[in-house]
Amino acid sequence: MPSLNREIADISHWLQKGLSEKEAAARLQAEGANELPSSRGHNLLEIILEVMKEPMFLMLVACGGVYFLMGREHWGDAFMLLGFVVLIIGITVVQEWRTDKALTALKDLSSPRSLVFRDGQQSRIPGMAVVRGDLMLIVEGDRVPADAVVRQSLNLALDESLLTGEALPVRKTATLDTPQAVRPGGEDLPFVYSGTLVTQGQGVVEVVATGIRTELGKIGKSLLELAPETTPLQRETGRLVTVMATVGLTLCAMLVIAYGLTRGNSVAAWQEGLLAGIATAMAILPEEFPVILTIFLAFGAWRISQNRVLTRRMPAIETLGAANVLCVDKTGTLTQNRMTVSQLWSWQNGALFDANASDHTSLPESFHTLMEYGILASKREPFDPMEKALKDLGEALLVKTEHLHPDWQMLHEYPLSQKLLALSHVWIAKKGTDRVIAAKGAPEAIADLCHLPLEAISRLEQQVTAMAAQGLRVLGVAKSTLTGDTTLPSDQHSLTFDFLGLVGLADPVRPTVPAAIAECYRAGLRVIMITGDYPATASNIARQIGLTSPGEVITGPELAAMDDAELTARIGQVNIFARMVPEQKLRIVNALKATGQVVAMTGDGVNDAPALKSSHIGIAMGGRGTDVAREAADLVLLDDDFASIVGAVRLGRRIYDNIKKAIAYVLAVHVPIVGLAMTPILLLDMPLLLLPVHIVFLELIIDPACSIIFEAEPEEPGIMDRPPRSPDEHLFDLKSIGLSLSQGAVVLGVLWVILWLGRDWGHSENAVRAGVFAAMVVANLFLILTNRSWMRTIVATLKVPNPAVWWIVAGVALFLTLVLSVPELRTLFHFDPLHQLDLVACLIAGVVSISWFEALKVIRR
Repeated sequence: MPSLNREIADISHWLQKGLSEKEAAARLQAEGANELPSSRGHNLLEIILEVMKEPMFLMLVACGGVYFLMGREHWGDAFMLLGFVVLIIGITVVQEWRTDKALTALKDLSSPRSLVFRDGQQSRIPGMAVVRGDLMLIVEGDRVPADAVVRQSLNLALDESLLTGEALPVRKTATLDTPQAVRPGGEDLPFVYSGTLVTQGQGVVEVVATGIRTELGKIGKSLLELAPETTPLQRETGRLVTVMATVGLTLCAMLVIAYGLTRGNSVAAWQEGLLAGIATAMAILPEEFPVILTIFLAFGAWRISQNRVLTRRMPAIETLGAANVLCVDKTGTLTQNRMTVSQLWSWQNGALFDANASDHTSLPESFHTLMEYGILASKREPFDPMEKALKDLGEALLVKTEHLHPDWQMLHEYPLSQKLLALSHVWIAKKGTDRVIAAKGAPEAIADLCHLPLEAISRLEQQVTAMAAQGLRVLGVAKSTLTGDTTLPSDQHSLTFDFLGLVGLADPVRPTVPAAIAECYRAGLRVIMITGDYPATASNIARQIGLTSPGEVITGPELAAMDDAELTARIGQVNIFARMVPEQKLRIVNALKATGQVVAMTGDGVNDAPALKSSHIGIAMGGRGTDVAREAADLVLLDDDFASIVGAVRLGRRIYDNIKKAIAYVLAVHVPIVGLAMTPILLLDMPLLLLPVHIVFLELIIDPACSIIFEAEPEEPGIMDRPPRSPDEHLFDLKSIGLSLSQGAVVLGVLWVILWLGRDWGHSENAVRAGVFAAMVVANLFLILTNRSWMRTIVATLKVPNPAVWWIVAGVALFLTLVLSVPELRTLFHFDPLHQLDLVACLIAGVVSISWFEALKVIRR
């Protein structure tokens, strides 16, 4: 005989025993957040040590050492380089702080959600906000956020392998009267521990320890920690940086030797050659690439979270722009998951009750039993939207009957199973012996429980189809009784049930979904609906939201009968999958992947985890999803709204676009820097044009341009009017690299013209250097402006707000003015004064250097 646990349905008993928000806030303040020690942001010393390991820092120190060796007249250069080192450390600290702040915000969002009882109400809060003394309701699929004692349970079992290594779930049994342990060799109260997983049932627990005071905290493990990951894009970029750094250092050594041997083989020549070689290596090294990816991905995840989508795994940001299939649940994602009872159908007389009619003040007698048993098959204080809808209609139209009397208590629950989509509650009056069993579930499952004959099943199917065609979700309801001390069977199928009728529930479509579906189609995204509802219901919803081919449906039984080859052949034409069980989602995902699709899949249950893991982008429901689904997913949909998924795709495309823009700019700007650094080495009568101090100054422009301007750049027009990018597309494709190098080459050519004019006009060596450097800075600014968009001209982009652009441009203009006009700074930079005509030439050079690319944009449009 099964154990006779009381139902966790009388939530009102626990609501009044929970903490108040004031008490909870005080304990949170006194004891700290419910979190374990985890990776933290770097402190100042750690950041400085990391900077000291960077190649750019080492080259700056080497340059400073060379200047010190060259004599007192060069100590000013050495000290200025040390000043730049301090400035670089400052910039790095700011970048680290911004990145850590974004990651911390994401970590806060990733905290498991907990359902607690406070101030007489149920509240879903972040696990980090749980405090000692909180009463919580834990259900199947939840990750327990803190150590707690079980106060009441119903078929509760947990996976404690994280702590004990035991693979089998551990049962926890407690009643309102006498909590007791059901653990091998355990005499203590039944405890649940932080980090363990509820595999079955539900329970009310009281928190006794949080954070580092939990058993998990004592062991020192850390779970659910959001940390930066090395993405494929970062690995690709890392390999490129390694190659370019190797080339730069090799070329540096060769140039030092060539310079020293061709300039008289003197000590001064070798010193200048060493400076030229280091300057060339600094110019070649693309040390901005790691900065771009780290900041863009971290801030991209933060921006996506502002769209109510949490990024749990960074590679998902890269993949979003390539996704071309979105597989979504109907209930709660496409619909509001706020159900109302729309129709009741009585099996006894075939009568239909329209609950939406405004003239109803009571429920007709012929529907009383149907409603009563529908409510008895639900929780007293329901959390499920369908059960809430039944309760609401009962409270509105159904007078109190003996079956709903508060003295009745639930003895046992036969839970929903994969084989039988129905559940049953066994009830008994306190002074009675007869037991009443109420069952509800899928109509075919209830028909199976009632052992209906074929002709009755045919009649039932016709009514179900008629209700489903109206977009209703249909439930069957049945009843049974056991007299005296008859033993409860172990399987509800062994009971004798009487079919009572059908309940049709309406779940309105979210108002944002039709527009989001249309946007998906414009963006080349195919949308597939997967639901457990009937085909007619799914088709009705599909028509409401504008899904293509709403009449083509594959059902769960049809899918089960197909082999993989047939499914792969058909999956390209069907966008609706109805009467599906969670396990079949995995087959759908694998079939789509077999046809070369990039698949995003939503899920909320424990059984959805394999499909979420297998898809390219797993999306868990944050509102109604289990912690297991959240852990298996790449993204968590915090508001369960389909429109948020589309918004995340839009942001994913924007982030990828902006990464490409930033890297294109970096490649372009390094070409003239490398060219000017090598020019004096290739031309024997040419003095050094760019010294290390000049390159560092340029890097101080490039770094914030990459990490601030391009990261904040708004999306391109029509970003959702183009097809997804190919998953085989590389960030560094030949076309992009070619355009970037062409931009840089044109700038270098223009700078050579400035160099030739300066020498032709008889300017001094320092004046020529000043003119070339000023033109380089101006051209750099124009490269930033032109690479803000590869579609719109600079004039058009200036109308698009990006405050960072003006801060960077104003800052650079100010510093360039000071360097060219303040005598002490001119001396440090080895400059001579420039004439107004020279400055005009530098400005014209900057404009000319990017004019061809602006013209190309116009031609391409």
